[in-house]
Amino acid sequence: MSRQLQTIAFDADDTLWHNERFFQLTQDRFADLLRDYTDAEDVMHRLEQAERRNIGHYGFGVKGFVLSMIETAIEVTDQRVPAAVIQNLLDAGQEMLDHPIELLPHAQEAVERAAQEFHVMLITKGDLLHQERKLAQSGLGDLFDAVEIVSDKQPDTYARLFGRVPGGAPGAMMIGNSMKSDVRPAIDAGGWGVFVPHDLAWSLEHAEPPVHPRFRELPDLSGLAGLIDEIG
Repeated sequence: MSRQLQTIAFDADDTLWHNERFFQLTQDRFADLLRDYTDAEDVMHRLEQAERRNIGHYGFGVKGFVLSMIETAIEVTDQRVPAAVIQNLLDAGQEMLDHPIELLPHAQEAVERAAQEFHVMLITKGDLLHQERKLAQSGLGDLFDAVEIVSDKQPDTYARLFGRVPGGAPGAMMIGNSMKSDVRPAIDAGGWGVFVPHDLAWSLEHAEPPVHPRFRELPDLSGLAGLIDEIG
């Protein structure tokens, strides 16, 4: 009897390796740089507003984040931000781009397990060069049959990607830490969505869990093998 699942797709950032903690550390640094102009709560609120405005222009990733920080710094200081602060923000962004990759627990075993009998994909959004570099440093690249770096993750994104893999959308499972980007749109496209929460979550990625028979949640990736056997 053939299996329901034929394709398993993984998100990258904060699903397979750490990412959000570097953004939060940089945000703390940003708030400290602007402490003479406003408090941390205000600067974080303004930064989030800038990020929401700019996603459509800059996309996801470090470069757009740095530009949003610079825009916020100009706004907070009434266009009097010192050049030294701008340089510090640019340096912080470069450090984020150069930071070594650290895999999350059970990530390698989960991808290796999936690769034994499924078509395995990586579906991630963000800056193309940075995501390619992170994948190369992760040591997981050779395990994937396909790597898709997309500008956003919407139901039509998954419908397009799952439409050209074994089993199509009904036989595809997307695993990730974002209910908004990894789980709900994959289910809306006709696939399975598996939520694996991370301790740190970007506020712009929040969404309520779906009530759907193809939704699952795992505490971490160590449970993937059992879930695969359960679904069959």
